Amino acid sequence: MKRNPQDLEKIAHLTLEHYNQYAEEFWQGTRDHDVSQNIAALLQYIRNEPPFKILDFGCGPGRDLKTFAELGHIAIGLEGAEHLAVMARAHSGCEVWQQDFFKLDLPENYFDGVFANAALFHVPTQVLPRVLLELKASLKPNGVLFSSNPRGHNEEGWSQGRYGA
Repeated sequence: MKRNPQDLEKIAHLTLEHYNQYAEEFWQGTRDHDVSQNIAALLQYIRNEPPFKILDFGCGPGRDLKTFAELGHIAIGLEGAEHLAVMARAHSGCEVWQQDFFKLDLPENYFDGVFANAALFHVPTQVLPRVLLELKASLKPNGVLFSSNPRGHNEEGWSQGRYGA
């Protein structure tokens, strides 16, 4: 189904409001998730010289952002929800850009890696090709985009106050 710009604006607004409203609960529920295999999967394929410049796309409260920094990389977070962005800055000590996933403003040829762990599924399939092209443009040569997404059955729509595909 093709959505108009107002529908896309509503999707972004309501999903971000959900994360703002439940930021602390989200942090408590995800702070101990072990995604070390995903971090390793990204880092092993980057062919540039470390330390790597990593964009943690949808960094949430900063768990993985902090891990990248502790590994010696230059980690920058990107988060749409204001409350999670504030938490990420405080938890990780890293720079965090607050941006709507549908309205990215990324430097070109800048990152060695983009880590999109359980984040891109919030992007409606209608705008996903554009978002992926924007992420690709932000990568240096030999840069790597890592994406993981929750399990599903090819559904797209609302679930528990958040939009997902």
